[in-house]
Amino acid sequence: MEVIYLYDGSFEGFLCCIFDSYANREVPSDIVPEENASFTLFESRFIATDKSRADRVFRKVSALSGEAALLLSRGFLTCLEHREMHLFRLVAKLLREGPGFLRNLADETLLPVLKAVRHLEGEAHLLRGFVRFSDYSGILGGEIEPKNHVLPLLRSHFCSRFPNEQFFIYDRTHREALLYAGAKAIIVPLDRFEMAQPDETETSYRRLWKRFYDTIAIKERENPRCRQTRMPKRYWNTMTEFQSEDYFISGQCSKINQHTDILPTVSITAD
Repeated sequence: MEVIYLYDGSFEGFLCCIFDSYANREVPSDIVPEENASFTLFESRFIATDKSRADRVFRKVSALSGEAALLLSRGFLTCLEHREMHLFRLVAKLLREGPGFLRNLADETLLPVLKAVRHLEGEAHLLRGFVRFSDYSGILGGEIEPKNHVLPLLRSHFCSRFPNEQFFIYDRTHREALLYAGAKAIIVPLDRFEMAQPDETETSYRRLWKRFYDTIAIKERENPRCRQTRMPKRYWNTMTEFQSEDYFISGQCSKINQHTDILPTVSITAD
């Protein structure tokens, strides 16, 4: 009987789908976050999240292979189409055959996940240099538009880089934010978010950065193709040096309303 598993969209919820599959001795035809479910003639079943069951699945995978556990956790952060089924097949093969197939990089079960994780890690690496922060009354704020869920991979880098600061990074694509203050960091979902207008001081810093970027450019050595290779165009929307004149006009720098105690003066509206 064809059955589609629905879950809450969390990593723990996905692991519970794997647990239920083995407990019920059935292979789902698809695993889909409940919010993304569409009409189908197949039976749909919601799998409730149970942390103890999720932990049992992840411990089993980790015991068989630390590499597989890393691929599983990072694979879930990727933008791989039908990622849940790709990861389900990876775990099923690991449980059935053991970790030996992980040495075959061309394995048809491993390869899609491996490529997706490499794309995730490559995007996170680029964004460690591409995030542009602005100062909002002593709080640093930046925005990104990644394809993958990169905030968990960016957390340790920026927390260690700015240990004494308060900052946030908002992911426009997935509507979530990394918040950091007082040596504590959390990633929270945000339904609606709008960056405050910069004050005069912040505007002047933005202009200085753009002027620096334009000044160090060597006109005779311009190579648009090389620049887009090193700095892909899809990241330009959130980078100061590529913004239009409106970005450099100051306004009333309002405070961003409180979301959590971790950033008392940052204004955010969440689900």
